[in-house]
Amino acid sequence: MQAKVLILSAALFAGLASTALAADVAAGEVVFNQCKQCHHIGPGATNFYGPSLNGLIGRPAGTFPGYNYSEANKHSGKIWDVPTLESYLRQPQHDVPATYMTFKGLTSQSDIDNVIAYIAQFDTSGGKISK
Repeated sequence: MQAKVLILSAALFAGLASTALAADVAAGEVVFNQCKQCHHIGPGATNFYGPSLNGLIGRPAGTFPGYNYSEANKHSGKIWDVPTLESYLRQPQHDVPATYMTFKGLTSQSDIDNVIAYIAQFDTSGGKISK
């Protein structure tokens, strides 16, 4: 079991590293302005219209405490990693039919890469992950 966790962690960080190389965190913060109408992130972030996004990378979909997720999201079986987020951010309703998220999606791959890099820098407490 421990080996599986290590392999999953290594794969997760490899995916983050490849995205981070091509991504611009500052540009991702600008893209995140579209998200913060519903989502909070960083120190003191709480659930809002959407769940807090602190510690999103590696988290199973529909599991942030205290948020009322759609049944579709809770039972999607998704783990939020880079490829899963890329797909979801492109077309949320297509990716998880009946999700409560009404956002139409991002069309630019660079915007998707940048916002994922921005979100990935926050741990579960809202602190920035040291590199």
